[in-house]
Amino acid sequence: MSDATLHNASQDPDDFAVSIADSVESFIVAVTEVAKGDEPDSAVPFLLLEVSQLLLTGGRLGAHEDIVPDERYEPDSGPEPDVDELRERFAELLDPVDIYSEVFDPYVPRSEPVPCRISDDLADIITDLRHGLAHYRAGRVIEALWWWQFSYLTNWGPTASAALRALQSLVAHVRLDQPLDALDGLDTDSGFGDGDEERLAEEAGKVMAAEIAAPLGLREG
Repeated sequence: MSDATLHNASQDPDDFAVSIADSVESFIVAVTEVAKGDEPDSAVPFLLLEVSQLLLTGGRLGAHEDIVPDERYEPDSGPEPDVDELRERFAELLDPVDIYSEVFDPYVPRSEPVPCRISDDLADIITDLRHGLAHYRAGRVIEALWWWQFSYLTNWGPTASAALRALQSLVAHVRLDQPLDALDGLDTDSGFGDGDEERLAEEAGKVMAAEIAAPLGLREG
């Protein structure tokens, strides 16, 4: 099935569902392996690739017609697996570039940037994907597709897009041999206020890209 015809209700939904589920499961497995830290030298490039591929899947879900679940209320998919350990592993693996700034909604006028963490993003994305995968494995295919589409539009899509932007920016800083402002002291529990961007720039420690390239698996320019 081509992406151009994904909105066509006459297409076999089973083929689409299998493709989406395979992509979701592949992302979860691959990113969970990265979190183990066995190959830290390739962590950032690998995450850049995996998040990029996941967003292609999200784009297919976003381009699809609205998926309506079979039941009015969502069936219980069981307890959610704990992602705290995965979150902590990524926070350690990505230090000191875990924190970045992001505008929550680019279409809200005069939006202020907010502090985010790549480690939080990855854990939240996996939580959403696992929830849908639990429905899929239980045979509730339409429910799974509905959840993945809904949560793509409301949560994991924007989150993955922000994380991808951060990862791409990090790679660009290193490859182009540009200094990287470390967001030292940035509290992710609070947002930026008026003038905080300028203050952050003044307080941020300078971390040369060359110094973080090797441990993060990035080549210098």
